[in-house]
Amino acid sequence: MDTFDALRDFLISRRARLRPQDVGLPDHGVRRVRGLRREEVATLAAVSVEHYIRLERGQASRVSDAVLDAVAEALRLSTGERRYLRSLARPSTGSDHEGSRSVRPSVQHMLDSMAGTPAYLVGRRGSILAWNRLAAAVFADFDGIPAAQRTVGRLVFTDPRARWLYVDWEAKAREAVSYLRTETGKRPRDPELIREIDALACHSEDFRRLWSEQHVLETTHSTVVLRCPPPHQLLEFSWEGLQLTSDPDEIVLVYTTTPGSKSSAALLEMSRASRGGR
Repeated sequence: MDTFDALRDFLISRRARLRPQDVGLPDHGVRRVRGLRREEVATLAAVSVEHYIRLERGQASRVSDAVLDAVAEALRLSTGERRYLRSLARPSTGSDHEGSRSVRPSVQHMLDSMAGTPAYLVGRRGSILAWNRLAAAVFADFDGIPAAQRTVGRLVFTDPRARWLYVDWEAKAREAVSYLRTETGKRPRDPELIREIDALACHSEDFRRLWSEQHVLETTHSTVVLRCPPPHQLLEFSWEGLQLTSDPDEIVLVYTTTPGSKSSAALLEMSRASRGGR
């Protein structure tokens, strides 16, 4: 993954979404490009046009942190987008490769203790590293999926069941792509992450479309509606991403239902079934 290209494409996409009137600039007739011109971004950021062009060409090593912050302000970047811009401009110089990851028994015990709540551990590149029995019943038979394919991206884009499972599949797909883009900002030279994104782009036109939108993950909590197996009720979940291990790149996704709701009752039945009726 070329960080120069990634930085250029991100900045172009962010200025393309803004109109002059959005940022208090006059609109002088017909434009050859969508959104703001480079010169307008430079004016808003109070930097020279040369500085901004240098940044958009990927020459971020010659641009100060103050200029990065000014450009982020001019483009009205969100907190997540600012982190992504900074990670592209100041990429990690260390090795991004890591071997297969083992999960500590205590982490698995913690997941298993959440017997009435689907929960699973996500690591780098969206790898699903561990899960409890109810998560397997709700989402997928994780044990039956090879480790290399047991990722958030592949479950959303290559598992045909995903479009049935997620009532709003488009929203889930956009969330997955946004997460992977955030991952590339952290580790743009990670060869396994590059292979993961290439495989998804090769397999899925929807992935390519959503990837081009340059969305960056903004939240560690949201809601989702799922179709559960028989009796095929809809389950309404709230989920939270919790950092419960010492690795900052690992989060536990925990899905909860509103007590006393139909979703809560259906999930209780699924929990009993997953434990063999106990």
